[in-house]
Amino acid sequence: MHYLTLSFTHKNTDICVREKLAFNSEEKSRHFMSQLKNCEAINEVILLSTCNRVEIITSVSEVQSALNYVFDLLSYVSDVPREELEGRADTYEDNGAIHHLFTVCSSLDSLVIGETQIAGQLKEAFKFAFEHNYCGQKLGRAMHHAFRCAAEVRGRTDISKSPVSVSSVAVNKAKDLLGSIGGLSALVVGAGEMSQLAAKHPVSNGVNVIIINRNLEHAQALATELGELATTAPYSKLTEFINRYRLVFSATGAPHSVITDDMVEEREFSRYWFDIAVPRDIDVKDHANLHVYAVDDLEEIVNKNMSLREEQAKIAYSIVGRSTMDFFKWLQSMCVDPIIKEIRDHAKECSMQELEKAVKKGYIPEELQDQVSKVLHHAFNSFLHSATKNLKEVAEKPEADTIVQAVQYIFNINEDQTKRINMYKCEYQMGGIK
Repeated sequence: MHYLTLSFTHKNTDICVREKLAFNSEEKSRHFMSQLKNCEAINEVILLSTCNRVEIITSVSEVQSALNYVFDLLSYVSDVPREELEGRADTYEDNGAIHHLFTVCSSLDSLVIGETQIAGQLKEAFKFAFEHNYCGQKLGRAMHHAFRCAAEVRGRTDISKSPVSVSSVAVNKAKDLLGSIGGLSALVVGAGEMSQLAAKHPVSNGVNVIIINRNLEHAQALATELGELATTAPYSKLTEFINRYRLVFSATGAPHSVITDDMVEEREFSRYWFDIAVPRDIDVKDHANLHVYAVDDLEEIVNKNMSLREEQAKIAYSIVGRSTMDFFKWLQSMCVDPIIKEIRDHAKECSMQELEKAVKKGYIPEELQDQVSKVLHHAFNSFLHSATKNLKEVAEKPEADTIVQAVQYIFNINEDQTKRINMYKCEYQMGGIK
């Protein structure tokens, strides 16, 4: 079994290609993962698709066959030539794949180092894959440890203090451009997760926010959550409102542009539009006094953020490195064959010790020691037969880790593992994911 990950991010893939690679609907994600599972070499898969990255995380039996299949299928569904995908992708295997997963989950590979969204997005991706039977024990183990690693990074460093997201970076950019945005009005297009953040940050800076969304009820629910500075408007007002206000933050989940060039009217005042969606929401030509910023245009503030967090990142990377080593050490300890052997060896050792005591005390004649030894050997083999059979049968099931660790604890095989008992699904249930 091998871990294999293909990664397309803001570091290796520009936004035009990331738009084509984006999986922005459950139907598209399920179809892609189902097709991947048709490959004999691919056992499990998790798909993470955000505005800054597409990660195809897999457990495979044979790396090269799986890699070829993923590139072919991804090229087919995205209409991006395979050669270009191969040239852009960062490919990670085994130790590298786990180290990369832990790095991503700890927000060290994000556009904004220390942003707080990625762990939740990974939990959602894992939840979706697990509930639809695209992943199980192999990737489940890796994800649980990734969440634990991320929690340790958050707890032992200041890298996520004063949480930063792409949405907050967009607001900071607006403040850099306008000096002060308190008292201004801003239009927020969309009411999903990214739009919620895009609305919360302006509100926290004293901006009056107008939320427009195709589903007005969702917009009203978000406005209620944000408080008195937030109001809503019907989607039919979109064209009118984008030409009325200086600030627009757009982050819908639409598969196509929602603000197009034919909707733009010339204005004498400067306007600043922030498109934090992938695929992009805004598709307009150059207009006087209109400035459009997409995700990849926020590098300046991102670079400032990275320099401020550089020292904390060094500590975080050391945690990721150690956590990666610990994971593979733990993985090795989960193999049931050595556990079965140790239990049998321990049973034999105890039997022989008691037999020797019995002979010394005269309970058993010395000349019968070999025969009694055989009887004892058959007895503990018979006693352990059912347990051994069940342990081997459960070895490949998701609940194996809890059972194996319980056995280790009961038989005192590895004291280091006792603290991990009942770990299965604990991280899957964190953060409101039940």
